[in-house]
Amino acid sequence: MYTISKQFAFSASHALLHLPDGHVCKRLHGHNYMVELLLRRPALDGSGFVVDYNDMKPFGLYLDEHLDHQHLNDVLPDMPPTAENIAKHLYGIAWEMFHDVAITVRVSETPKTCAEYTQ
Repeated sequence: MYTISKQFAFSASHALLHLPDGHVCKRLHGHNYMVELLLRRPALDGSGFVVDYNDMKPFGLYLDEHLDHQHLNDVLPDMPPTAENIAKHLYGIAWEMFHDVAITVRVSETPKTCAEYTQ
């Protein structure tokens, strides 16, 4: 299986309002998110790629236009904006763009944490 990945970044705020009072993440706060998009397939295409890295630009544009410098509670109102839920949301965006390859989306809120969604 061949795998490629590309990293993207955005900054946003959120508050995990479903958490108990006193939990630090219940308060309004922000992160400099890192998102890694991994694409896999068993064979390369006619150009020798899993996917051309240039074809991954629309995913980055989605982050820039819809998530960067936003309050994620407003952008994703149907779910708590945890790293896990953000990863699942971004998986859906990636699937619309790359539904002929296996997809994994990783979301990091800090350099030491990461959530991943794949199917």
